[in-house]
Amino acid sequence: MSHAFDDQMILPGLGDSLGLNLREPPRSTHEHGVFFSAPSIDLDGYDRIVLCMSGGKDSIASLLHLLDEGVDPAAIELWHHDVDGREGSTLMDWPFMADYNRKLAQSFDLPLYFSWLEGGFEGEMCKENAHGRPHKVETPEGLITLERDTRRSKPGTRLKFPQVSASLQTRWCSSALKIDVGRRALNNQSRFDGKRVLFVTGERREESSNRAKYNQMEPHACDRRAGLKARHVDAWRPVLHWSEEQVWDALERYGVTAPVPYRLGWGRSSCMKCIFNDPTIWATLRHHFPGSLDAIAAYEQRFGTTIHRKKIPIKDLSRQAEPMAIQDAEALDQAMRTEYTLPVRSEPGAWGLPKGAYSRSGCGPS
Repeated sequence: MSHAFDDQMILPGLGDSLGLNLREPPRSTHEHGVFFSAPSIDLDGYDRIVLCMSGGKDSIASLLHLLDEGVDPAAIELWHHDVDGREGSTLMDWPFMADYNRKLAQSFDLPLYFSWLEGGFEGEMCKENAHGRPHKVETPEGLITLERDTRRSKPGTRLKFPQVSASLQTRWCSSALKIDVGRRALNNQSRFDGKRVLFVTGERREESSNRAKYNQMEPHACDRRAGLKARHVDAWRPVLHWSEEQVWDALERYGVTAPVPYRLGWGRSSCMKCIFNDPTIWATLRHHFPGSLDAIAAYEQRFGTTIHRKKIPIKDLSRQAEPMAIQDAEALDQAMRTEYTLPVRSEPGAWGLPKGAYSRSGCGPS
């Protein structure tokens, strides 16, 4: 398989600068603006704060922490990367996720900009002797299309699912569908030139041994503070040191209703059909959402390889465990609808901890 430019040049270097452990564990070097621990920073020194909003509890908690710290909401904008794109694919993500993020942003009166790789997960996975597809990025001035520079890369082929790995070359869904999309969105908007930008994400060390190694503050891969564009971009993970209890406490204080995946029993909010799903999650999908595994099974047959690294076909994997019992009928009904119709914020006194809170169910990236 060849995807040389993105996978061998751009993404490993990107991972290094973001502390994503692609080549070696990150190191703290205060002289270069890299801090393993930076729970509090000078937030008033930034012109724009870009927060990657997945729609999960940790990115929401990151937003709430910014508000707790007194950040002017006028300085904040939310970005959501559409995993399935906008070209018709529904292979991986929750159907309601885009509209949920839209309603969440509206509830805080914040701008939300979507971005995606054309064709999404499915288009990238089915790439065969072809260049990478363009990126689509919403901006305050409208939608822009960022074409690929085919002079600097060779055609590549995937024809297989990403696999569970700390390496973003192997787990290409995170790199191709999120990290690289965000990189190009920052690099190709002149409104950030000559500005100080804070790029916020919601990872937490408690989630995995890999994330425990992340730096909390460091220059972003798109930082060009010493270059002609004078674009100063810092990456900050404000809840990296938080416990899950702190996260739920923040959502309760602001009355943010637990997102649907947690209400169903998921311990993490990632793609509905995430490669990290364990047999219990796959069993739950097979039982409560009949037919939801058919497309993945068909691709396994086509590729001659499975979504699971142990080479167990998805339908066999889903029979290795009992499905979770789902009592939240509202959440179950919402799960397969594209329009989000449930309350985003709870009435005073009505907030409740979801079934998936403190669950160690296998789902979501590590």
